[in-house]
Amino acid sequence: MSKSLRSLIAFFTLAIVMLACALPQIPPAGGPTQSGGTVIVPSPDPDKVGTVVAMTLTALVPAEDSATAPATEAPTDLLPRAFYYLGPDSAGLTQVFRVETDGFTRRQLTSEPVNVSDYDVSMADGSVAYIADNRLLYVNMAGSERRVLVDGGAVDPNNPFISTVSSPVFAFDGGTIAYGYKGLQNYSFSTEKSRLLIENQIEAVGDGLFVPRELYSPERYSPDGSKLLITLGYYEGASSAIYDPATQALVRLEGGEGAVICCDDVEWAADSSSIYAASPTMGMFNPGLWKVDAATGKVTTLIQAEAGGGSYNLADKPYLAPDGQLFFFFASIPSTDGMIMRSPLQLVRSASDGVTGRTVISDQNFQLLNEALWAPDASFVIVAFAPAQEVYQGGQAEIVYLDGRPNIVLAPFAQQMKWGP
Repeated sequence: MSKSLRSLIAFFTLAIVMLACALPQIPPAGGPTQSGGTVIVPSPDPDKVGTVVAMTLTALVPAEDSATAPATEAPTDLLPRAFYYLGPDSAGLTQVFRVETDGFTRRQLTSEPVNVSDYDVSMADGSVAYIADNRLLYVNMAGSERRVLVDGGAVDPNNPFISTVSSPVFAFDGGTIAYGYKGLQNYSFSTEKSRLLIENQIEAVGDGLFVPRELYSPERYSPDGSKLLITLGYYEGASSAIYDPATQALVRLEGGEGAVICCDDVEWAADSSSIYAASPTMGMFNPGLWKVDAATGKVTTLIQAEAGGGSYNLADKPYLAPDGQLFFFFASIPSTDGMIMRSPLQLVRSASDGVTGRTVISDQNFQLLNEALWAPDASFVIVAFAPAQEVYQGGQAEIVYLDGRPNIVLAPFAQQMKWGP
């Protein structure tokens, strides 16, 4: 959620639960091009997306709507699951879209008159819970059966953390939705009611103003559905904790001083036993790579900030594959003023410790990396490349193959990329 770490932390105190900014308007696409090993098949129609390339990568096939696309031209196995994301509609409003597993057919699932700020996908049936106009809403995987689940009413601009609805997260079976509203809430489809699990800690400071002592916002369930990662928001800064729905226990993080673990910029291990987090910037926060034990909350530093000789280790978007190999983006960069924002990261692979056998597996420059969504088997990663240096949320979504094949564009602009069923 997006929820980009670089942008969210800077104003987290007053905006942890505020609606996300509107996405920039995407300029009209031009003709098919191939540049830097990326095959791009743009379409002038914003409801269509170009993604199809022939096996030899010599033929470019323009995208079509699902109703008109010849069945023989569409690939059937470009993606392992449906691909969901936030993107601009024809009016420039942020909506939820889905690209089918063929990598070819795109559908707009929401049509709100305002921007959709956040959403989640049910892995049980592909339905979507999303936030728009301070309401928690629902549509099925076809984009129909729209209904309002929770209405938060008007947001107090002076104290948005008191009244803002945010961060929907489907449970593993799709029967409930965790979300943020006056604390950590849980909505049940069976009862059509919400239950407050942990109440936000707010302190009144006078004149109708309040200061957040600790706020609770859900981020994502573990792959086995047994644990829920949440963000803890404070007056200054943020952290994470792990909530156990069965026992209602909240496990706080311990150790790893200087670790940057918050705001959904993390990844669960496939076996749900641990969480990996990384930071690619130097300045307000330290760079590095960390591992969190999901049972105890213990934080272990895998790659420390200082690389020696005035250089710093920058890491981003780690993913522990089912075979035990760790994939992430990495660079050691010198800094003379103690500040590093955008750096030319490289895609690397290592043992689970982040160090042993670390090898660069792509010569592509990932300096404009904003988001990364790993294939479950780590055979590729979908990267959102920022359209400009100063944009830190979303970008052109491209499949980056680890075997050297050219990139394939899935969407001209995507944010909060997620897998569906």
